[in-house]
Amino acid sequence: MTRPVPLLEAVALSCERDWRMLFEQLAFRLDAGDMLQISGPNGSGKTSLLRLIAGLRQPTAGDILLQGKALSEQRSELARNLLWIGHAAGIKGLLTAEENLAWLCALHRPASREAIWQALEAVGLRGFEDVPCHTLSAGQQRRVALARLYLADTPSLWVLDEPFTALDKGGVAQLEAHLASHCERGGVVVLTTHHSLQHKPATYRDLDLGQHAA
Repeated sequence: MTRPVPLLEAVALSCERDWRMLFEQLAFRLDAGDMLQISGPNGSGKTSLLRLIAGLRQPTAGDILLQGKALSEQRSELARNLLWIGHAAGIKGLLTAEENLAWLCALHRPASREAIWQALEAVGLRGFEDVPCHTLSAGQQRRVALARLYLADTPSLWVLDEPFTALDKGGVAQLEAHLASHCERGGVVVLTTHHSLQHKPATYRDLDLGQHAA
């Protein structure tokens, strides 16, 4: 029986930064429902690997395949199938919460005002839709960024760099449950975090880059 093509696959992946090889010959595959946590010591290449997966930088060697094809060959498909949230919130302070979400969604998948307001309510920001983001706390700004995960029509692959940063205990628990639910519905999550996950889907696994150092 032929094994189905994985949603995402790393093949003999190597990454160099500042003339130093971070990791070599890295390989993994992710199928529908999988959650992969990238761990390792500082400087081991966790964020670099996420940026490779998101198509934001090129590998030194090897390749990353999306549904069996190299990322470099399918930029438009990558934009439709991947949602990237980096370590920084990526929020424009002069824009309101609603405007920020509308701007971010317009880059790939435009969302209606109603959908945006529902997503902001889901992350506890009801009543803050029209508030300029520079007046919000760091935790609230992080919630604005994470509201993209609560839109109805999100891509199947989520790539998240330290998504729990600045969240309070309740926000952490809610996000953990939401990530697990996404996987249970057939989505895929790749993330880095120093936080110890308490709520994991059955398909969770950890990739320690410290064990793959060059």
